[in-house]
Amino acid sequence: MDVFPRAFLLVFCQLAVGGLFCLAIPPFHEIERGYYKSSAFVYVLIAALTLAGRVALWWRAAADARGGGLEVTLWALFVAAAAGYFASLWGERVILRARLFTASWLSGTAALVVLAEGYRQSSTLAVETIIFPLSFLLSALLLGAAASGMLLGHWYLIDRDLSLTPLNRTVTLYRRSLTVQTALIAVTIAGLAVAGAAAARAGVHDLLTDHRALLATRLAVSPLAAGGLGWMIRRTLDVPQTMAATGLFYIAVLAVLVGEMLGRFILFRTGLPL
Repeated sequence: MDVFPRAFLLVFCQLAVGGLFCLAIPPFHEIERGYYKSSAFVYVLIAALTLAGRVALWWRAAADARGGGLEVTLWALFVAAAAGYFASLWGERVILRARLFTASWLSGTAALVVLAEGYRQSSTLAVETIIFPLSFLLSALLLGAAASGMLLGHWYLIDRDLSLTPLNRTVTLYRRSLTVQTALIAVTIAGLAVAGAAAARAGVHDLLTDHRALLATRLAVSPLAAGGLGWMIRRTLDVPQTMAATGLFYIAVLAVLVGEMLGRFILFRTGLPL
């Protein structure tokens, strides 16, 4: 079975999609091209390694049970478009670069939606049809905001005159993503317990009886600890002290990453997108 490794790889798929999307936060001409080159390289590398793992899992499946071809195709398109965008950063073909950037995050978003539908065990008209893709995309945005905040913070060591506006916007996105995710977790548990399909209701029962410690740990690490770090980063930038904020973003990335991995483990054990 490849359910567990797929859930594990999902975290890195979300990181690559969300991180690339968050490159749009700083105005392109206000930061040196090197920031986009270094950051895009990180996300493209993560995406390529994740695609390799996903293709390996897909290929190892029995021929009569092999599925997920559309998902793998969309991930391949995402990697190709992201790699093209990365290569375009060395040239001045502005229209091509914009189209490749748009194609990358659109294909990545489509891949996450298709992947979310693969985990849903209900009819198309069920509430899970909305909750699953929304949860997957929100996790991608949160991971991307945390990673982009860390990478952007390093650039202030190079460009001392860079405005704090891009970093402030990233922190705002990070904190708002955590807030929305907290609300979505509560809505997911309550909503699926009441209006979910039989499999979802059974998953909620298992979560609240057999996996309470796992849920408590997931909430404690992220969004609670990650939210506290977001508040600390906000206060640090009010000083302002970008080096300290970057250091806090390191810890925030770790907190969010661990929290999302715990969330994917909950997905593996109960089928709930937390």
